[in-house]
Amino acid sequence: MSSQHVAMKSMPVPPKAEAFYADSLKHLKKCGVPFMVAGTYAVSSYTGIRRPTKDLDVFCRAGDYPRILRYFQDLGHKTVVEDERWIAKVKKGGQIFDVIFNSRTAATPITDSWFEEKHTTRIYGIEVQLIAPTELVWSKVFVQNRERYDGADIAHVILKQHQQIDWKRLLGYMEQYWEVLLIHLLNFRFVYPTERKCVPDWLFDELMTRLQNQRAMPMGNTRVCRGRLFSPPDYLIDIAEWGFADIVG
Repeated sequence: MSSQHVAMKSMPVPPKAEAFYADSLKHLKKCGVPFMVAGTYAVSSYTGIRRPTKDLDVFCRAGDYPRILRYFQDLGHKTVVEDERWIAKVKKGGQIFDVIFNSRTAATPITDSWFEEKHTTRIYGIEVQLIAPTELVWSKVFVQNRERYDGADIAHVILKQHQQIDWKRLLGYMEQYWEVLLIHLLNFRFVYPTERKCVPDWLFDELMTRLQNQRAMPMGNTRVCRGRLFSPPDYLIDIAEWGFADIVG
């Protein structure tokens, strides 16, 4: 699948940040490492929504992120491996862009298959590949904390790009955390009651069947809090003081 999106109008960002993002994209193209743009720029390309952004999200294969960091180090930029499980950062003069190579849950590394579906646009006059709508939804499902919730982005992408979403592939990503997908789909149905057909009936049937089957199951023997998938600090007390096992514990 391949599609070309209309070149984006400039995002409402400060001039210094805009210059940094433009230069960063030029350097990324020059370094030759395959990458995709996600985050606010992808949402804007797929939905037409324009809003201020504080950073640039770049997705790459898990094995390629050190190559990107090394390339920008040689250019004089500062690089930080914020979490070796999924994210690093490139910084210069107070500006920053994220290098993302895995899921926030560290369960789904980015591989060659992510680049097979071609969606491109021009950002600051530079043609770049966008993360596909399916993976864009997936990348936002766990962003739920006190400072940020990406449910509106997901609803807007479903509304505008539902025909481009590979729902079976999305369900595959969410296999272990299907309840989170159900939550977002119910949110979409509530927000857009006349647009329910944007989500295929078979997917709702599958998720509701899982819910019914789950209700018949006995409770687990280990008290688990999965809230830290959404926000590690907000659910720290559950692990530190209330006796719940962490998601990996």
